[in-house]
Amino acid sequence: MAHQALYRRYRPQRFGEVRGQEPVVRALRNAAAEDRVSHAYLFSGPRGTGKTSTARILAKVLNCERVVDGEPCGECESCLAIEAGTSMDVHELDAASNNGVEAVRDLISRAAIGTPGRTKVYILD
Repeated sequence: MAHQALYRRYRPQRFGEVRGQEPVVRALRNAAAEDRVSHAYLFSGPRGTGKTSTARILAKVLNCERVVDGEPCGECESCLAIEAGTSMDVHELDAASNNGVEAVRDLISRAAIGTPGRTKVYILD
């Protein structure tokens, strides 16, 4: 078994696993369940509060083939690809290490490419 950092091993994969953000999780889960998701969300807060994890879970819900009660199934092709970081529908830009113009140009160029999923998601961390 390959070594995996604790924060990656125990990163939430479903809204129900996110701790300390109950109002946010409830709002996102309800929005997804009712198909009333906004075109953009801004998560703000101190490091380690679950902003990126919550964004990834939302990306799963938006592209999951079998959403149940606003939660991703975690088993479909889309969920597995997002979890592995290989999805063509979810693009993540780590602003801490990619702060150049070239990284943004690359992100913009990928925006024009069609995707197999329902929703394209960009996470700017």
